[in-house]
This record gives sequence, C-alpha cells and structure tokens, in this order.
Amino acid sequence: MAQNAIYLPEEFLAQMRLAMPEHLDFDEFIAACQRPLRRSIRVNTLKISVDDLLSLVAPYGWQLTPVPWCAEGFWIEREEESLPLGSTAEHLSGLFYIQEASSMLPVAALFAGETMPQRVMDVAAAPGSKTTQIAARMGNQGAILANEFSASRVKVLHANISRCGIQNVALTHFDGRVFGAALPEMFDAILLDAPCSGEGVVRKDADALKNWSHASNLEIAATQRELIDSAFHALRPGGVLVYSTCTLNRDENETVCQWLAQQYPDAVEFEPLGKLFDGAEQALTAEGFLHVFPQIFDCEGFFVARLRKTAAVERLPAPTYKVGQFPFAPLKARESAGVTAAAAEVGLRWGDSLRLWQRDKEIWLFPAAIEELIGKVRFSRLGMRLAETHNKGYRWQHEAVIALAGDNNPLAFELTSEEAEEWYRGRDIYPQALPAGDEAIVTFQGQALGLAKKVGSRLKNSYPRELVRDGQLFAGKA
Repeated sequence: MAQNAIYLPEEFLAQMRLAMPEHLDFDEFIAACQRPLRRSIRVNTLKISVDDLLSLVAPYGWQLTPVPWCAEGFWIEREEESLPLGSTAEHLSGLFYIQEASSMLPVAALFAGETMPQRVMDVAAAPGSKTTQIAARMGNQGAILANEFSASRVKVLHANISRCGIQNVALTHFDGRVFGAALPEMFDAILLDAPCSGEGVVRKDADALKNWSHASNLEIAATQRELIDSAFHALRPGGVLVYSTCTLNRDENETVCQWLAQQYPDAVEFEPLGKLFDGAEQALTAEGFLHVFPQIFDCEGFFVARLRKTAAVERLPAPTYKVGQFPFAPLKARESAGVTAAAAEVGLRWGDSLRLWQRDKEIWLFPAAIEELIGKVRFSRLGMRLAETHNKGYRWQHEAVIALAGDNNPLAFELTSEEAEEWYRGRDIYPQALPAGDEAIVTFQGQALGLAKKVGSRLKNSYPRELVRDGQLFAGKA
C-alpha cells in the first residue's frame, strides 16, 4: 500500500527524543511512523458473538490477528481490496466497526474495574467508535450521554449508533466544558478522548504534522485542562474518568493529568494500567499511564490515563442558561401496554431499562437511566424513535427495527445477497416468493435490514434515504 512521505518536523523529533523512555529505540520510532497503518476492526457483540463473526467471514480469507487489549478487536488483512471494508455486508448491518486498534484502549481502561457503570458520558464522541464500544461493554443497559461539539459530526455519530443497534444513548451537542456545571456528579464513568494535536496519527495522515508547533501544543493543552476539569466535576465521587489522546507529547498528556491532581490533591487517585493486558508494561509510565509510541504495538500513537474521584469537590456555579420546555411526556401505563403489545406482534421487544415517551404522533424509547438529566441539559436526540401513530395503528421506525427485531422475528424475510444489495441501494425488492403478511422485516445473514411493505409483487423499500449506498457493494465481490 503506497503512502506519501510522512512529514516530521525537526522540533517535533527533538521533543520526541526527550519524551521517549530509554528502553525504546528512536530509529524504530521513525521507521514505525513511516509504515502504513494496519487496519483493524471490532466485532459488535450487541449483534453477533466473536466466534460467530469469525465463522461468517471465514470463506473470505481475511487474516485476523487479535488485538491484545480488546477481545473483540482484530487487525485485518484482506486480499480483496477492490471492495471497501465499509461496503461489506457485515459492516453495513453493524456486525463490526472499523476502528483503529489504539482507539480501543481507552474503553478497555474505562471498564477495567469489577463494577459495571450505569451512567456513562463520552465527552467527544464522534464518529462513534468509542461510544459503540462502550454500549457493547454495557450490553445496551444503563445509559450513555454521547456529546459532540461539531454539529456536522452529530449526524455521523447517530448513523453509527443506529447501524450498530444501540438502544441506550442520548446525544448532545455542546462544548464539553459545560458539563461540570450543568451535570455535577451525575456520571459513574466518563471518557474524555480529548481533542489534541494528533501526533500519533501520522501513519494514517501523512500531513498530520504540517501545522505542528510547540506553541500550538500548549494552546491545545490549555483547552484540555478545562475539559478534564469539567469532566471531573461531572463525575460522582467513587467514579472513574479515563483521559486519552492520539498525541505523543507530554504537555497534552501526563502534564494535563498531573495538573488535575494538583487542583484536587485529596480527590484524584491514578489507577495504574500496567496489568490492563499482556504486554501493557511496555508502554507504562512511572505514573501508571499508558504512553503508546507507535513502534511498541505497531499501531497509532496513543495516551491513556485512568483516575478515580475519591472525594467530592466544591461544585461549580450553576449555569445561567435555560434549557427550555421538554417536548416529550411519558406514556401512561395503559397506553404503554398497548404500544408494547403491538410492537411484540412484529417482534420488537425491549427490557425495563427503556421507557416509552411521546411527542405529538411520535413514540420514543428513552433509557431510564438518563431520565434524571431531563431538564438539566438540552438533548440533540434522546433514545430511539420507535413508531409514529396513525389511524390504523403504528408505523415502526427504521432505527427501532434494527435495534429491537432480534433473532427469530415472526416477520423475518431473508433476502438473497443480490436482493440485500438492492435494499442498501434504496430499491424495491422483487423476490421469487413473497412473505405471507403485508409487512416483513427483511434480513440478510440473519440480521434485520429494515421494514418492508408488500405491494403487489414487490417489497417496498423503506431504507432511510440518507443511508442509501452507491458504488460497489458486497454482492459483486469475488
């Protein structure tokens, strides 16, 4: 795989010489930066087990090498490169997520303890790799507040959450520095994968350091300090915060963490990550952080720190903004029972961790663990839209079908490979034999692709227009 020459500024290299521990070779660092990045995927265990996915893709001849710190993660080598990995059937139906191996580390660190958190915040969530990884680790239970400051990236975040069948996420669109004041002590665990100078991603982006300067690093570090301070205030006493970046300098990494400890010396306890996985000690710092230079595990450069909030700290002044009226109301018990029964008839089922709410003709499922935050912050999107009411009953929504249809759905109608490709292209399906009822949940490889209505000899496509795919898809692969 050809790659442009990597730009490594002299001042950056001088800084790395000072930062690199003695047991690492600097020439190996340069060589690793120049090598193309290995691709990696993470199996989405909300939809399929690791063993079942490995069996499913075995005929393709993919070479899959386990990622040491993520049981669901694999480096992947493929001979059939003409078909983009994102155009495979398994990716389109959410069976795996294309995620750089290093970026799986922060979530591994977040869940290194024995107690499963019930309410988690991902402060800088787009495009969704870590949010979807968190949801899988939580088994779709509890609730995740996934925040993204960039408005254009919120749509991508939602699309990935929906594709992966995630039920327990609320989306917000804020500067991450607001949460300490707006939601004090509200979260059991927080991931702050902070915006950074991106020194670790040069293997993926040859020009990542074109505008690099030490002064810029220091400016970014100032913002990171404000973000970690805010996140720390939003964390409940006893909770865990993971701070991570995809950069390599100490100013944006160790120094930010040490600054927080200096601010709250009686409330910050760093938890060493040397036993997170076999070989972690190769990247371990004196403080117990993981400072991953790219030559250690042949992946992107990364930094990960895990800390526990051991005591409450003085709260920040309450925000002065007004959230506005919340436009949803919870469904009453009788109405809720009716919706639940109607959904069960089409094989859509959910547990007690989700509750029914309504806005006009829209019926939504909200994660119960997020309800305490309602009225404290404005949501871009909360939970899943389940249905729209009309005079004949309910019109079930695509994201709910993807997340809730499950196995052995009574309306399941398996498509051929060619028919499934047509579905993803937004076209109607003309199967040889039609389903018995007027509605069908079309599936491929046993995975729900969406809801189709029978009209004459065809199944009318309801795949959301914004998700429709062009170009080569899986049915055309060798």
